[in-house]
Amino acid sequence: MRIGMIGAGALGLYYGALLQKAGHDVHFLLRRDYQSIISNGLQVKSPRGNFMLSDVQGYRRVEEIGVVDLVLIGLKAYSNDQMASLVAPLVGPQTVLLTLQNGLGNEEVLARAFGAHHVIGGVAFLCCNRGEPGVVNHLDQGAVRLAEFADGLTERVIKLSDLFTSASIPCEACADLQKIRWEKLAWNIPFNGLCALTGLSTDRLLSCPEMVTLIKQVMFEVVAAANSQGLSEAIDADAFIQRLLDVTAGMGPYKPSMMVDRLENRPIELEAIYGVPLERAKTVGMPMVRVAMLHALLMVSEVSTREQGCQVMADKAAVE
Repeated sequence: MRIGMIGAGALGLYYGALLQKAGHDVHFLLRRDYQSIISNGLQVKSPRGNFMLSDVQGYRRVEEIGVVDLVLIGLKAYSNDQMASLVAPLVGPQTVLLTLQNGLGNEEVLARAFGAHHVIGGVAFLCCNRGEPGVVNHLDQGAVRLAEFADGLTERVIKLSDLFTSASIPCEACADLQKIRWEKLAWNIPFNGLCALTGLSTDRLLSCPEMVTLIKQVMFEVVAAANSQGLSEAIDADAFIQRLLDVTAGMGPYKPSMMVDRLENRPIELEAIYGVPLERAKTVGMPMVRVAMLHALLMVSEVSTREQGCQVMADKAAVE
């Protein structure tokens, strides 16, 4: 399969590397790692086995890739205003657009631009980060769940799930996209936000009983809001939340993506992970009070972080 990888962060590089290793024709849109990967290849370090791709098809401009069978989108959701223009040169009549982005509202952006029939949504539970240029560190997890944006469980989704699984990416084909998106939010909303605000990794949060209580309260809010969205099947809050906590405890000292983005003075995915879910919950009369508080704290601290980052850059430029 000819695959275009848009959004070559840790997620995009890791999954793209596994797909190429499995024999697929993968084309990466690269930015900051371009020169290193083109010159030296792409290295994946993983407890499941390290490997090196010495020959990677990387591009600075998406127009150089051409039409593909599958566009795999790993962009940060705050870049969605650029998504349609980045994806357009890759789309033909049969091209599948798969977004593995966080939060809600990403599939709608693609559907408005290219038509709902092109779009599949997915969630990835992946512990992965970027090391030095051209190196991806896979720490734990990695399973993906996929579902159609416009239809239920289709043969197309099943075949795509099988393709991922055959590339050593555990994958499940699902019938309800909204359900799997909200289930991922039940983890993303508390852990991304609280880790970003405190600067503490997940294991540090779980070592504090009072923090565990707060995490559970936030998770229950998210699950209650999810179950008000007309899901195909309600989420069993108690069992599901305990499973999330157990999995997180096994991940060790993990730094979620929002925490990493904040530490590196990058924007964070506020709208997709907090703003849109809050609005959808409000629409059906299910206000999420603790989630709204997290959102507000992240918003005000984001302004402060941006200002500090700009000042650091200005000071550096003045010295140089």
